[in-house]
Amino acid sequence: MFGKPCFKIKGKAFSCFFEDCMVFKLGGQDHAEAMKLKGSHLFDPSGTGRAMKEWVQVTAQHEEQWGQFAKKAARHVSGGVRG
Repeated sequence: MFGKPCFKIKGKAFSCFFEDCMVFKLGGQDHAEAMKLKGSHLFDPSGTGRAMKEWVQVTAQHEEQWGQFAKKAARHVSGGVRG
């Protein structure tokens, strides 16, 4: 994805590594939770102010939470239910 390493499920990207951060495709409350973390922001891979609305870039400061967001992102793109 965007020339960066990424994780996919059923052919759909749900997470990637970008500029020492992890980026997750999230929706609803999960998206809001990620955005509340200090340093988190909408993913703008081009740097031109055209952020991708569902994608949240989470800094390494919160790497202990990357695993949980990866699981939530995988569920989001696969249409799975929250667990």
